[in-house]
Amino acid sequence: MQLIELFKSAIQSLKANKKRSFLTIIGIMIGIAAVIAILGIGDGITKTMYDKFGNNAKQGQQTTEIAYDPDNINSAVYGFTQEQVDDINTQFGGEVKKVEIEQETDNLSTQADVGDTTTKVSLSLLKKPTHAIKLIAGKNFTKQDLATGQANALMSESMAKKQYGTAQNALGTTVTVNNVTYKVTGVYKTQAQFTADGDQNSYGVNLLLPKALYYQENSVKEGDTLKLTFSQGANASAISRKVAKYLKKNSPAATQGTYQYLDMEKALKQFSSQMSIITTFISFIAAISLFIAGIGVMNMMYISVSERTQEIGIRLAVGATPFNIMMQFLVEAVILTLTGGLLGFLGGAGLAHLLAPLLSNAIGGGSGIHIHAHVSLNAFLLAFGTSAAVGLIFGILPARQAANKNLIDILR
Repeated sequence: MQLIELFKSAIQSLKANKKRSFLTIIGIMIGIAAVIAILGIGDGITKTMYDKFGNNAKQGQQTTEIAYDPDNINSAVYGFTQEQVDDINTQFGGEVKKVEIEQETDNLSTQADVGDTTTKVSLSLLKKPTHAIKLIAGKNFTKQDLATGQANALMSESMAKKQYGTAQNALGTTVTVNNVTYKVTGVYKTQAQFTADGDQNSYGVNLLLPKALYYQENSVKEGDTLKLTFSQGANASAISRKVAKYLKKNSPAATQGTYQYLDMEKALKQFSSQMSIITTFISFIAAISLFIAGIGVMNMMYISVSERTQEIGIRLAVGATPFNIMMQFLVEAVILTLTGGLLGFLGGAGLAHLLAPLLSNAIGGGSGIHIHAHVSLNAFLLAFGTSAAVGLIFGILPARQAANKNLIDILR
């Protein structure tokens, strides 16, 4: 029998039992969709972490960071100054492409003129409006405020009451930071300095200011995070460790804190390995439904063979070989599972893209991590190959039973 005729015959046979075929396809589709959704979210998390914290290999360069952790959290000493940047350029200029102090945005400590009083304040900088704070009075930042660098500020309730008695009294007052005067347009409910996990809370500060206005210049003169840029192919980790070691010995701030280089690539590889193990384990559990669906395929094909005994006898009588009979039933099983597999791939990919934003919100909208599902070509090949394999494995026995039927026994 020609291949095209074989497929036509198989499709016609499946159409003759639409409900049974549909339910079998649904079983395969659910199993494949579950596996694809899990893989898509798992790969998406890994890719998101690499994009956010990994080396910037896409632009033909690598970046690493060295952080300074002061012994006293209220210390006014910065780990990096322009003088140290120039020193590192001199010492490691042949190995490091660019050295710059990172524009920090969270939990900065500085002096500010609040009304008529000069005091030390903590502040965080915003690039976009946040809903992680609760406004007590006034209004929040708008996208336009932050994009255009409007000199507006949000003040914590505790500072407003300390300086002006009430939150309402603080509205319209001014705060001067780094020679820029900001107008207080909103007062938000004071939050704890640290989160439940022990990390610093970006919103547990006295003031929230626009980042674009705070960093008006292209470079930063002092800070606690140093960003190193390397040409693609350089041993960024080894050189960064050398720079950190040099700072520990030669930096004036080394006696009041510690310099640490976190090898993010190494940490990300470990994270990726752990994610792969977790994803594989969960996918294995989801694949159990594929096994159950495969049994459903086998059951349907056995019933089909039993119901079509007369058809098999007629085909044998007109010259069909047992191999032709076996191939017809095997193709029917594979068409069933492939259809379920392709529908499952589309459903799983859609489910992954639907769940990824919800997972981002669960992790925390203020964390800056936005997970996007990543469904690769390998996932498609996995869905196609797995569904085809299920059809072959669970369809072979019913197909062989059909091929082994004896024409004389059928005629009797």
